[in-house]
Parts: sequence; structure tokens; C-alpha cells
Amino acid sequence: MAIRLGIDLGGTKIELIALDADGAEVCRRREATPQGDYWGTLETIRQLVLRAERERGETGSVGIGTPGAVSRATGRLKNSNSVCLNGQPLIEDLERVLGRPVRMANDADCFALSEASDGSAAGRPVVFGVILGTGVGGGIVVKGRLLQGPNAIAGEWGHNPLPWPQADELPGPECYCGKRGCIETFLSGPGLARDFLQQSGQSLTGVEILARAESGDAEAELAFQRYEDRLARGLAHVINLLDPDAIVLGGGLSNCDRLYEEVPKRWGRYIFSDRVDTLLLPPRHGDSSGVRGAAWLWG
Repeated sequence: MAIRLGIDLGGTKIELIALDADGAEVCRRREATPQGDYWGTLETIRQLVLRAERERGETGSVGIGTPGAVSRATGRLKNSNSVCLNGQPLIEDLERVLGRPVRMANDADCFALSEASDGSAAGRPVVFGVILGTGVGGGIVVKGRLLQGPNAIAGEWGHNPLPWPQADELPGPECYCGKRGCIETFLSGPGLARDFLQQSGQSLTGVEILARAESGDAEAELAFQRYEDRLARGLAHVINLLDPDAIVLGGGLSNCDRLYEEVPKRWGRYIFSDRVDTLLLPPRHGDSSGVRGAAWLWG
């Protein structure tokens, strides 16, 4: 089998990885993203692919991971934080410049596919992958295949309302999507920071709040307990709908070890079952899962 090439098309960098037939990494390259330059972005991708193939002496399949998604209505990219890509026929143009078919999925989908293919949830029939970072995203893999849906929004749990809200959580913070009280506004890194600022008057990042909690700071500990309960509620909603075998956390907040113990302790009260066998797992591939998942789009 030819190599699988995965590309993580980010706002500041474009990263390429090459996997061999066994899923082992054989090449990795990255370049700065040409800011605001659509055609420059395409050319950077083309050069990364050509260099990797020359180095390996073989051509490969190409998968792309992007923060946006391809609109089923127009075939053009939407919702990308690299705004020069929005409204562009990205797949069509890439296929033309690369001379081959290209597959594309958003970054959360790629993360889920990576962890379900050869990551911490490998071999599990139904996997829900979660991104807990600047935003909150999700992806669903069923028997090794990515589920994207007719609207290309499968797994987008972050833009549903926080389940079982408490009185002081209503109506919820404003979300960039135009609604209030979305899961993302509570469970993203900025959401955790906002909650801590409101309760303590201190402006800290999610990572700093965690460090304070681990050192015994009472306000930080309370903030993290609120976060754990909200995450338990959000994931309980997913389990009630999807009943996945495993949930894998990614993004910056996935590095918090206590989540894997505390959240399953809390979610049972919200789940419509006498016991819960769903596993909550840390990622095996960490920050590399997105680009690896792009390569696995050609499974």
C-alpha cells in the first residue's frame, strides 16, 4: 500500500505527516501558513506533498484536517478560522493542483478517527472523540469509519445547550454562534477562565487554574469541581444519545489527569442506565492525533 499523507491545515502552520501501511510515522514536515493567501496556502500544501513523496520515493493518498467543514449546499468551505478559506472550493482546487482525489474532515473528526484507528480507543466499535481547547468539538467513529452526516455536523455537541442547567447557569454566556449557554461556553479553556474570573475576580488560563487547584487553592478547586460536573453532564447527554464504547478527550484540558477519574464518578446520576460501561480515555497520540487522523481518512 502507498503511504498515507495527512495534512493539518491550521491558522498559523500547515503540518504534514506520512504513515506507512502499518500506521507508523515515516515523515513529518511543517511550514508557516501564508496568512490571508488562499492560493499561497494551496501551493504550500502542494510543495509539502511533493517533498514528502520525493523523500519516500512513492506517491500517497492525501487527507486534510481543517477547523472548517465543507458545506453540503455549496461544496465550499465554511466555519474556518482561516477566513481566506471560507467560501472557497478547497477540495476541488486541491485535487486539481495535486492531481488526485483528496478527502477532508474537520479537526475534531480527524482526532476521533486517529484515536479510534490506532490510538487509545483502537478496537472499540463506537468512539466519541472530544476536543476541549479554545473551542469544544467532537467526532464520531463507528466500526472504524467516520460518521459525518448529511449536514456535515455529526458530533458537534459543543453547540448544544449545557444539559440539566442550574439556576446560576441560566441563560448562559453568549456564544459566537449567536446563541447562549452552549456547552462550548462552559467547557472550553476560555469558558473555564471566564467562570473563574466571575467567581474570584482573577484572570487566569485553564492550565493556571488547574495548577492552582492542585496546589490547594480553594477557589481554583471549586472552579474545577464545577467544570467536572458540567463535563459530566455534557458527556452524559452524549452517552444517552450515542451510547459509545469509549470517549477520548483531546485538546489542552485533556492533559488534566483528574478528569478521567472524577468525571465518570459524576456522570452516572445523569445517565439513563443502571450502570455505565463507557470508558473515558486520554489520547494516545496527543497533539499529533489531528494530523494522523487526516492520514487515516484513507483507511
